[in-house]
Amino acid sequence: MGAAVTHAIRNFNLENRAQWEISKMKPFPAPRHPSTKNLLRKQMSSHPEIKGEVARKNDKLLSLLKDVYVDSKDPVSSVQVKDGGKRQKPKEFSLQENHHADMMNIKNIPKGKISIVEALTLLNNHKLYPDTWTAEKNSKM
Repeated sequence: MGAAVTHAIRNFNLENRAQWEISKMKPFPAPRHPSTKNLLRKQMSSHPEIKGEVARKNDKLLSLLKDVYVDSKDPVSSVQVKDGGKRQKPKEFSLQENHHADMMNIKNIPKGKISIVEALTLLNNHKLYPDTWTAEKNSKM
């Protein structure tokens, strides 16, 4: 029953809608700048072969274009179908053991920047002692 209703709605007034689309004004190229009109006229009058060259089809390029074959496939959707009652446990993320050692070995820090370890220290100090380690004091560090 649903398919018949959908089919009827889709085909309702189809001929009139198609005629209306066909009779719409076709897009036309944007107007050329007035300064270029005179230059184009001069070029066309001095080189009449350009007009023929623009309208001529290049058989070599057309044959190369016919050899092109594009095969396109939609990418696999990354959205996973969820099961009704099963919930996945949240994944745990943590730093690797050697990761802290890599952060400690950073020697070249530009002026006006701080390392990750220093940033974490400042944030921790501010969290533990907000009266002593204010944002203004941390920004001067």
